[in-house]
Amino acid sequence: MPGERVLVTGGSGFLGVHCIARLLQRGYDVRTTIRSPGREADVRAMLSRAGVDPGDRLEFAFADLSRDEGWRQAVQGCAFVLHVASPLPQVQPANADELIVPAREGTLRVLEAARHAKVRRVVLTSSFAAIGYGHPPTIEIFTEENWTDEKMVVTPYIRSKTIAERAAWDFIRREGNAIELAVINPVVIFGPVLGPDYSASISLVRSMLEGRVPALPRLMFGIVDVRDVADLHIAAMTAPQAAGERFLAVADDFMPMNEIAQTLKDALGTDASRVSTRVLPDWMVRCAALFNTMARQAAGPELGRVKNARSEKARRVLGWKPRSREEAIVASARSLIELGLVKGLRVG
Repeated sequence: MPGERVLVTGGSGFLGVHCIARLLQRGYDVRTTIRSPGREADVRAMLSRAGVDPGDRLEFAFADLSRDEGWRQAVQGCAFVLHVASPLPQVQPANADELIVPAREGTLRVLEAARHAKVRRVVLTSSFAAIGYGHPPTIEIFTEENWTDEKMVVTPYIRSKTIAERAAWDFIRREGNAIELAVINPVVIFGPVLGPDYSASISLVRSMLEGRVPALPRLMFGIVDVRDVADLHIAAMTAPQAAGERFLAVADDFMPMNEIAQTLKDALGTDASRVSTRVLPDWMVRCAALFNTMARQAAGPELGRVKNARSEKARRVLGWKPRSREEAIVASARSLIELGLVKGLRVG
């Protein structure tokens, strides 16, 4: 209930800071983990941009997912934990363990600390990456019942999210004691940027606006607004019926990349003049993959594949009502422009 303290891991991240803002707006006290003291000013500046003055209801703890130190102190006195922090690189590493090890071990560190502090519930930010990959082509709609087969050809990020979520559920079953776990599985997160730190998905929008994506591969994404994902975390934290459940977070049907580009052009006019809607044939993407790292990542098993998922469970169980995918896309772009983060576009 409001007045209780919630730990949010990774408070300087795109989703983390939106979770903090939502919690403070609803009357919770918040402690958040950052990896260095210098990030405190960044978090406070982002909250100010969101229109939130935390006063003395926000405090900071220093902890790193790759180390044991600091986690028990960070969780002490908290009723809930939102474990949002997770590595998400702009480019996939050559060595998958660079992502898998910190994602899995970091999740277990947070859960062990939460158990020690007798936290009531942990809400883990997983991903659609743990649901919809490593499967044969299908027209079936993905739900929370599906799991990614990480033994198939998938990216290190997809493997890391799948392995980390499985490890969390295994921990709760084996040694979680009285801790409850709920998991949020968002698709690609767009929405308003509050500072210069943002996710790889937002980088895609920025690249489109700057004209650095002259043609688009045939890839489809589910889309959701970061503000709605933060709201879903809080609903999963407080609703009794959310314990032991996974919740997909997706606004609507998946969108091909050229429709994302067209949404930008329709909404932004001249600010989107450099956005291309040209679709690149699959064979050209595969040829480009021989010479280009980004093309190599696009040329994987998902190229040309139709895919979809639904958030019916979150809507039914938790009363979740997300914004449209178009609103999320446009909010990303407008915030990037307003912050002066798009090269060649003036603010104002």
